[in-house]
Amino acid sequence: MQKYDLFNGQIDSMLHGADYNPDQWLHRPDILKKDIELMKKANCNVMSLGIFAWATLEPEEGKYQFEWLDQVIDNLYENDINVILATPSGARPDWLAAKYPEVLRVNSDRSKNLFGERHNHCYTAPVYREKIAKLNRKLAQRYGDHPAVIMWHVSNEYGGECHCDLCQAEFQSWLKDKYGDLETLNRAWWSTFWSHNYTDWENIESPAPQGMQSSHGLVLDWKRFVTQQTLDFYKNEIKPLRELSPDIPVTTNFMYRYNGLDYSKFADEVDVISWDSYPSWHSDHESDSYRAADVAFMHDYFRSLKDGKPFLLMESTPSKTNWQPVAKLKRPGMHKLSSLQAVAHGSDSVQYFQWRKGRGGFEKFHGAVVDHVGHENTRVFKDVKNLGADLKKLNKIVGTTVEPEVAVIFDTENRWAINEASGPRQKKRNYVESCVKHYQAFWKKGISVDVIDQTKDFSKYKIVVAPMLYMLKNGTAARLKEFVKNGGTVVSTYWSGIVNETDLCFEGGFPGKLKDLFGIWSEELDVLYDNDSNTIIFNQENELNLTGEYTAKIFCDLIHLKEAKSLAEYKNDFYAGRPALTVNEYGNGKAYYIASRNEEKFVDDFYQSLIEKLDLNQPLNVKLPEGVTAQTRSDGENEYVFIMNFSNQKKEIFLNKKQFSLLKESNLNKKIELGSYEIEIIKKV
Repeated sequence: MQKYDLFNGQIDSMLHGADYNPDQWLHRPDILKKDIELMKKANCNVMSLGIFAWATLEPEEGKYQFEWLDQVIDNLYENDINVILATPSGARPDWLAAKYPEVLRVNSDRSKNLFGERHNHCYTAPVYREKIAKLNRKLAQRYGDHPAVIMWHVSNEYGGECHCDLCQAEFQSWLKDKYGDLETLNRAWWSTFWSHNYTDWENIESPAPQGMQSSHGLVLDWKRFVTQQTLDFYKNEIKPLRELSPDIPVTTNFMYRYNGLDYSKFADEVDVISWDSYPSWHSDHESDSYRAADVAFMHDYFRSLKDGKPFLLMESTPSKTNWQPVAKLKRPGMHKLSSLQAVAHGSDSVQYFQWRKGRGGFEKFHGAVVDHVGHENTRVFKDVKNLGADLKKLNKIVGTTVEPEVAVIFDTENRWAINEASGPRQKKRNYVESCVKHYQAFWKKGISVDVIDQTKDFSKYKIVVAPMLYMLKNGTAARLKEFVKNGGTVVSTYWSGIVNETDLCFEGGFPGKLKDLFGIWSEELDVLYDNDSNTIIFNQENELNLTGEYTAKIFCDLIHLKEAKSLAEYKNDFYAGRPALTVNEYGNGKAYYIASRNEEKFVDDFYQSLIEKLDLNQPLNVKLPEGVTAQTRSDGENEYVFIMNFSNQKKEIFLNKKQFSLLKESNLNKKIELGSYEIEIIKKV
């Protein structure tokens, strides 16, 4: 285990700040002056600048205005506030669209967009790449040596796709490079179905509602191409930044559960992972505890992209969003708790969108540190100020990491393939939710988890959980088998081992290349109506020492035992008595197969048994109350444990011995009392 340095020795403290848009207030120098004053009061030490400032930086083609940015950066630096400087490609000026219409995106139905919104541009258009690269070069030349600038923030929330002729030609070229000849492509896509054999590369077009959209191989490859083309555009953006300021790290901010890009492909090309987190707390249809587990899952996913290296919480809201269906205010304590949750899972920053609310535009009602009232005498400002003071107490945690014994496989390409499949159920396949459900069983116990794709190394874990591993990529089955042979434990579920990377079903039955690992054969998959259910019941004297009955819904896999042993069986329907949970000894390890989608209590009880069998590390070695979780960061010598109460009730935790509180800066008694939405951070002694 090591301690990481994200900023090449420039920063040794927790970052606390926001997206700052001074270009919206250049006509109000009094506001800009007030902003500096308020930033210091709020204990902020970093601001992200220039994210949507292209029209102000280059109001006319080739005519640049940097003086305003010079003054803002200098003022921030003089007041000990660092700068994360953005490239402004996320929203372009109108003159660019007017003079060069090829930069406008074409939709999947082949209609062309008008000027407007953001990320409404073609990633392939040479002129767009040329213009942003030129502007980025000027930014790097002017600010690459400025001591305030600690990071490049490249664009903003990359997303979307373009179907123009330029993109079609690039897609065809990409396919040629991948498959070599049309015979190989047609076989990979099973194009003989419905006589869809392609006879010329130029006949291949991206998926369209009035054209081809039922070829799953085509759809998957198009999504892969969109990721590759976006990544290539990103590389074009960072080239002058790398050349002129090689010591300044680069990032680009990712999004929660975004389905349009495979973020794993970006991991090697960004120095630091950053992401934007906007959970909907205090919902009317789910508990805050569930939402907390869901957000923790995403924190761990983004941390795992760079194998445990700390990430940055680039955006969050200090109060509410404006775009959620119901933008409920954070209850007292939730701002601090949700912010420090990110730190608990590996973030070295807490940053907000936005610093000050704009008077107009789509996000004028989005949360901000400074409200339209314009002063610090608000509940939200005080919350931010107090959090900033707490973050100053956590500087020893900067650069530390999380080292889990558990991994949950969450694979973007597998997600795409499951979503595109025509069956076995059109709704409630819920791949992401299923991954979170398995993850949550460990989260409730305070057990750290990596969230990885199936190409990652498995050898450092004790247990790898692979829910709904529908698509098996080349080599995954062999690596899982090697992991189990060497003593590891693997858990998988129904709807696994079904197709290869081009969405072709495996011959010889399911779960494909995993049949011998799990020691089973899946004959059929029963899918249930929403109001239907089955029951699974544990066999007597099973190795998990579990008893009782549990409800199964949505998916029931009808499997045959080969080498595996049955641990539980179905109780109802024509497949009553068939195995519903199995275990197979494989080499020195074990492989468990969960054949049905089961209620939360089953998942909790099943993993609790494995936690005990595998002697997984729990940071406090005490039973955590419902709604309370724990997370550990460490540098290999010191361990820092975050104890978080995501319920609106007071909770008590009984420690085995006294510990030191970083927030209170004093020793704690063995009994910790956490109020609603409260957090405690201890340094283990």
